[in-house]
Amino acid sequence: MRLVGIGVGPGDPELVTVKAVRILREADLTLVPVMALDEPGRAESVVREYTDKAERVVFALNDRGGVTARRAAAWDGAADRVVRAFEEGAGTVAFATIGDPNVYSTFTYLAQTVRDRRPGVTVETVPGVTAMQDLAARSGTVLTEGAESLGLVPLTGGVAPFKAALASCDTVVAYKFGAVADEVAEALKDAGRLDHAVYGARLGLPGEDVRPAGDLAGPIPYLSTLIAPSPRTARGGKL
Repeated sequence: MRLVGIGVGPGDPELVTVKAVRILREADLTLVPVMALDEPGRAESVVREYTDKAERVVFALNDRGGVTARRAAAWDGAADRVVRAFEEGAGTVAFATIGDPNVYSTFTYLAQTVRDRRPGVTVETVPGVTAMQDLAARSGTVLTEGAESLGLVPLTGGVAPFKAALASCDTVVAYKFGAVADEVAEALKDAGRLDHAVYGARLGLPGEDVRPAGDLAGPIPYLSTLIAPSPRTARGGKL
């Protein structure tokens, strides 16, 4: 019995690794997380470029505030499907997740639940391109060089961690900041970091939006990414 979390990147099917494609095609069952069974998800759209063996499982992807009852029920429901597949003879079950399965991924909770129910299961992951890497490439932004530090913070709990990272890290990346975009822009301005910061959403998908963070106005998607690069004044100055 093998459960494999597969990172399929931010949305561009061309960013999926050769190993990921091979396992998606070889797996007995591939699960893709969605918010509702009648709505295709971002991971699903990538997976279907390579295989038709994709089955939706509902996750509370837009829930806030810790372990809600809806979230816990979703983890349990997905784990039920994985265990049932093993009981029916499946050798490998794959779970596709946007980005990387070890970076703020729903796969973490599914794997833990399945391990609790089937201690003998082998859990593996296949790395995927993260949103910050894709945004860096699409915007021509260098994430880090020399001895620079990198801070990655999700803003689902407010902007305080982001402000702290701006004060302590060289380059700072913010995930999931749609609900507090105005506060993020203000924090960047106060830190003198707004001019070179970049924003991205729907990377690699129709409607892709990549622009300077200073141009943000109005509501933005929940799955948004921001990079505030380290100030650099000379070539090799951070070595």
